[in-house]
Amino acid sequence: MARFPSLPENTQLGDVFKRFPKTVWPLCEYHDILLRGDSELSVAEREMLAAYVSGLNACNFCHGSHRIIAELHGIDEKVFDNLISDPAQAGIDDKFLPLLAYLKKLTEAPSKLSGQDAEAVFAAGWSEEAFYDAICICALFNFMNRIVEGTGVISNDMIKAEQRQRMQSNVDDPEYYRNYARMLANIS
Repeated sequence: MARFPSLPENTQLGDVFKRFPKTVWPLCEYHDILLRGDSELSVAEREMLAAYVSGLNACNFCHGSHRIIAELHGIDEKVFDNLISDPAQAGIDDKFLPLLAYLKKLTEAPSKLSGQDAEAVFAAGWSEEAFYDAICICALFNFMNRIVEGTGVISNDMIKAEQRQRMQSNVDDPEYYRNYARMLANIS
């Protein structure tokens, strides 16, 4: 059953954005700036972080969507087999482990973060800019996960296959998210 009477039973994010369009443009613009703009982190790495945070939150829709985009940008699909449960066994560069630990704590227990947590990130070789980008990605996807889960957006294998097909055609677009907003609501 849909959580909003005006939304369809199998609510998709596009349904939510069409019904409540006033925040879609700035939200998608921020996605493009953060996930497609200049950063020490590649697009693939930023999408992997988005999928990671969404996986921590058990947000199937966002985890699946951003996993697909990360894979289309070159992250091996096998990385995601262990990324949430045991990042050290995910097959990623060890440099990411303190960053992922920081994002996990920021997601699950933000008041318990300490200077030592940040020091571990810097000791792994991350710049302040990359660290800040990762923190913003974490914050954005904690926010998005709440919108998705709060409005009852669903995901399943068929939806993920449709997403993969749609994403393949424009995955390198620097305005990927804004174009999604334009498609949904003729927003510019």
